[in-house]
Amino acid sequence: MSRVSELLRQARSTSALDDFGEDSFREGLERLVDAVDREARLSERGRIGFDLQVVDLLVNRLQVEHWYRLHPEIDEQQIVAPLIGLGLPRTGSTALSCLLAEDPQVRSIRNWEALMPCPPPETATEFSDPRIEIAQRLVLKRQQMFPRKMAMLPSSATMPTECQTYMGYDFKSHLFQALWQVPSYARWLNHDADLVPTYRYVKRVLKLLQWRCPPHRWRLKNPSHIVFIDALDEVFPDARYWMTHRDIGKVIPSVADLYHELIRASSDQVDKTYIGELSAHWCELGMRKLIAFRDAGNDSRFFDIHFVPFQKDPFTAIAKLYQFLGEPLGAEALERMQAWRRDTPRDQHGEHHYDAADFGIDLGQLRERFAFYTERFGIAVSS
Repeated sequence: MSRVSELLRQARSTSALDDFGEDSFREGLERLVDAVDREARLSERGRIGFDLQVVDLLVNRLQVEHWYRLHPEIDEQQIVAPLIGLGLPRTGSTALSCLLAEDPQVRSIRNWEALMPCPPPETATEFSDPRIEIAQRLVLKRQQMFPRKMAMLPSSATMPTECQTYMGYDFKSHLFQALWQVPSYARWLNHDADLVPTYRYVKRVLKLLQWRCPPHRWRLKNPSHIVFIDALDEVFPDARYWMTHRDIGKVIPSVADLYHELIRASSDQVDKTYIGELSAHWCELGMRKLIAFRDAGNDSRFFDIHFVPFQKDPFTAIAKLYQFLGEPLGAEALERMQAWRRDTPRDQHGEHHYDAADFGIDLGQLRERFAFYTERFGIAVSS
């Protein structure tokens, strides 16, 4: 039995289900397993962890399909004009996503829902669902596995998160290149993979989540979308976007350091130079695609936010964003956002320190490489 067949068998056995739905996920799964086995240089713990994570994704996909078979009316749900955050990672997008999620009139993907979307959440129990406690224990466990990650990317069971995991149900996600050294998979994903089925599956999961747990005004965020913007637009043609910006010399080394922190948990042989170039490559590729998309008649769908002024005063930017959307910023929403800001200081888990040179990154050359981006959006170099 092949490795992929064995993982599929384990998922079926674990879930007591056998229908994975459409086969679009299989190519990505096969390419990922092949790349991990040949390239990732996993430790024994890493090998076990990889198999467990793949099986967990497959089980969740089986459960999503099971709920659709039980309740085909779920597919009648509509995802209308979502607001999607994108741009480069490490630009303040997580903080903005958390602030926007405080509005009680909107919906986001919460960490516990990303980990276990089935059974679909219900309004009556969305704040007492037992999965919240399970997810919080997992967050604490990950803090032990990745001790520096909280300073880079704070997390809790109830805070909003990206759709990377749902993209993982189709096995086309930057989640995998961030967790394991898989250069052949990363090349295929970023240059050749068809992400339209992936985004259709993300929409499938969003329909499931809102079915019994409104509201239906989605606030989503995922920096990876910049690489796949055309596919995203095909599936969500009425989406509008906010885009955060920051000095590239702060962005790329920070992305590389985050990747390194994740990858070294499963491998004792981490190639930092590879991580540095991978981080720069996909960010450059994605930003060139995104600028082309904006310049092709889509610029009016975007609201831009710069890192430094946002850090000083996020509420001015948020008020302008609501004006851009043509939506009222309610008093309760603003009070909750202000409370989140007050209770979540930026450096509550310590400062994030890194050295670009550790990843083979020359900051002068990097800024020159990304001049097309910084000049387009007027991004200043920060100290």
